[in-house]
Amino acid sequence: MNIDFEKTDGLVPVIIQDIQTLEVLMLGYMNQEAWTKTQQEGKVTFYSRSKSRLWTKGEESGNFLYVKETHIDCDKDTILIKVTPVGPTCHTGSRSCFKTNFNQNFIFELEKIIHDRYDNPTEESYVNKLRKKGLNKIAQKVGEEGVETVIAALNETDVDFVNESSDLIFHLLVLLREKGKTLSDIGVNLESRHR
Repeated sequence: MNIDFEKTDGLVPVIIQDIQTLEVLMLGYMNQEAWTKTQQEGKVTFYSRSKSRLWTKGEESGNFLYVKETHIDCDKDTILIKVTPVGPTCHTGSRSCFKTNFNQNFIFELEKIIHDRYDNPTEESYVNKLRKKGLNKIAQKVGEEGVETVIAALNETDVDFVNESSDLIFHLLVLLREKGKTLSDIGVNLESRHR
């Protein structure tokens, strides 16, 4: 990837995005040395304009940004890095440096939580209890929640409908994980059908 560092006096803006939720986490700057270090180590390193030195995000807090994908814009003077963040990204303790009222992509965060419950099961986890009952019970729960969602849509309040829809989506996410599939798989399939 040929980045034009000269175009912007040696520093290019870098947009950091959560690879799973797609939320923009922060904006920083890189020089050639920071870009090279980021590629070599797999953790995002910026050039700190205030400290006039390289700065690896998380070097003090442990809240590293692990690189998953990198993209250069069409003018070759801006970098987009999709990451898996460890802990909050912002120095204030927020997940993002950009304040929003809620995580617009929480469904992806929920998928991540469900995957974590599979990888690190605990006795009190509902996901773990459901998982122990097996594929048939998980699929049955999706069916039950689907029926309850239809009933709520036809005969109940909007609040009931949203609650039942939430239950349906949650259980569908558990079923996807049980089958080894993700929301990304669904997104790719839907996109291919749209063409």
